[in-house]
Amino acid sequence: MAMNFDELKNDWNKLDAGQSDISTEMLSIKAAQTPVDKIRSKMKHEFKYQLLGLLVLAFTPRIFGLNPEIKPVFVAFYSVGCGFTAYYFARFYIFYKSSYDMSLDTRKNLLWFYYEMKINIELYKSLTYILGFISLSFFSTYMFVTKGSSLLSITKYSMVSIIVFCFFGILIMGLITELWVKVCYGKQVAKIKEVLDKLDDE
Repeated sequence: MAMNFDELKNDWNKLDAGQSDISTEMLSIKAAQTPVDKIRSKMKHEFKYQLLGLLVLAFTPRIFGLNPEIKPVFVAFYSVGCGFTAYYFARFYIFYKSSYDMSLDTRKNLLWFYYEMKINIELYKSLTYILGFISLSFFSTYMFVTKGSSLLSITKYSMVSIIVFCFFGILIMGLITELWVKVCYGKQVAKIKEVLDKLDDE
């Protein structure tokens, strides 16, 4: 009889330990919900800001009074930029909606969110660089179309200056992009990674 009581006690302790582990895991996943919600909120706002920025950019010829001969060139570059942006927006929106359709109450789903967010961040950076190159290409084309004759007399020193200006322009744009991503998403993504590491250790 004593042996049966001891076995029952051991089974009970094992059950309590199992429940304790489950509770710890659930608490860890629960802690990850706050940074996930913050990321979703920032994604929603950024989507609106970027869409507004594209609409404002469409009126650039009117705002800056561009010459009629450069307007078709602007439309061509603007369309290419919108094409790349549309692809990013589609990926961005699918990920955003999927994060709500899938309950993030398990480690597997939380891991999915983490890696998908990392992919979207890299796509975001790539889009920024692509749009930067498109802008520089338009600026170069604009200079040749509107000031072609004067550009023929540009000295070698001036040409080097333009190349250096473009190089530092891209570099500054890259630094701003990295800083923006770090401030907006980096901290929250790091918190999710901490939760995942904690679950792995357990």
